[in-house]
Amino acid sequence: MSFDPTAAVDTAALQASAKRHMWPHFTNRKVLNDGIPVITRAEGHHIYDAAGKQYIDGLAGLFVVNAGHGRERIVQAAAKQMQQLDFMPIWSYGHPAAIELSERLSSYAPGEMNKVFFTTGGGEAVESAFKLAKHFWKIQGKPMKHKVISRSVAYHGTPQGALAITGIPDMKKFYEPLTPGGHRVPNTNFYRADEMGAPSDDLEAFGQWAANRIEEAILFEGPDTVAAVFLEPVQNSGGCFPPPPGYFKRVREICDQYDVLLVSDEVICAYGRVGDFFASKALGYEPDIITSAKGITSGYVPLGAMIVSDKVSEPFTSTENTFYHGFTFAGHPAAAAAALENLDIFEEEDLNGRVRENSPLFRAELEKLLDIDIVGDVRGEGYFFGIELVKDKATKETFNEEESDRLLRDYLSPALWEAGLYCRADDRGDPVIQLAPPLTIGPSEFAEIGGILRSVLKDASSKI
Repeated sequence: MSFDPTAAVDTAALQASAKRHMWPHFTNRKVLNDGIPVITRAEGHHIYDAAGKQYIDGLAGLFVVNAGHGRERIVQAAAKQMQQLDFMPIWSYGHPAAIELSERLSSYAPGEMNKVFFTTGGGEAVESAFKLAKHFWKIQGKPMKHKVISRSVAYHGTPQGALAITGIPDMKKFYEPLTPGGHRVPNTNFYRADEMGAPSDDLEAFGQWAANRIEEAILFEGPDTVAAVFLEPVQNSGGCFPPPPGYFKRVREICDQYDVLLVSDEVICAYGRVGDFFASKALGYEPDIITSAKGITSGYVPLGAMIVSDKVSEPFTSTENTFYHGFTFAGHPAAAAAALENLDIFEEEDLNGRVRENSPLFRAELEKLLDIDIVGDVRGEGYFFGIELVKDKATKETFNEEESDRLLRDYLSPALWEAGLYCRADDRGDPVIQLAPPLTIGPSEFAEIGGILRSVLKDASSKI
């Protein structure tokens, strides 16, 4: 019997089947036991469950559906490509869609970044950058440069190499020993600057302090052992930590001084999330490698891409130096065609400009929530914001593990869902609510999201 996505569904039967057979990612078994939500369709900035109830997609799927749901032209572009060429690997071969997409991504990138290495997702892009950095330095006659530096609580993916770069201990403890070489420095959470012993009354001074911790780590480990620094433009885990003014300028200086590659992990932040195709360009710095995925196709087909500077790619133009790395489905014809159509939409509708224009309005709407007892901080950039929740606003006291679990999983997640908002309640750092909606929404949707958050957070505040 063929599968028909438009057919009526038996929700209870699907939930029972999911409980028996489907292993959801990053999901506590309690969700399956309670009956996992079954989503059947999406349109614009809304998703719909099997009963037909409508929800605002406040997370763009998973920081992915940047151009919005239901873009028929992206669907048709992928289908047309599959009718012409359904599959061909890019191992020693090329096809028009992948070649054209490579050129286009290079044209968007900052500085001289003219080589694109495709993957099928963000974790693979980070894994690729880790391997490339180590390979690059071996070619340069510096084989001991293998260590990487990243920030506390930062998430960079789940493959063994990417997990070594990830700064969340609880995500790593079951899979150790990991790929060696990962080292951590403080993140840019200005709200918690006091707790780090950092300047807390001057944002720019705090940024210089945080950047200088990278220099300190390089010197401690030994510059001849450090291959790369991996940083998100706006750090996701912990709740949307934006870079202070001057932070990336100082990081770039440090990397240049000690001969260390700067990797901008833009798996979330690229493709419009902070108002440009690449966040590094929007924020005014030039990395050596960019990792990206998610919004490259707006999620219609899986695809990732590592964009590489001429400095790093040049040694591999020699027939003596081959980068022995790849993925079967990387640069898939349908994915590349979907990405090109997606980027056409970005340009025709100026989605990057829309984000730049509307971001202050989105921030202002969310900052209205600061009058609620448990809302401690609102932060972020573009269409990417975090709301940190606290027990005591005066002292910034956070919730303990048990309280956080009860607040986020037992109350906020189901309550926000019931109220019609899909977003993320996360405590990989301190407890936060994260929002990263499709880039097509505007002021009226900001107000709707704000209204739902106010109702649910005020109710949560009264229950604590």
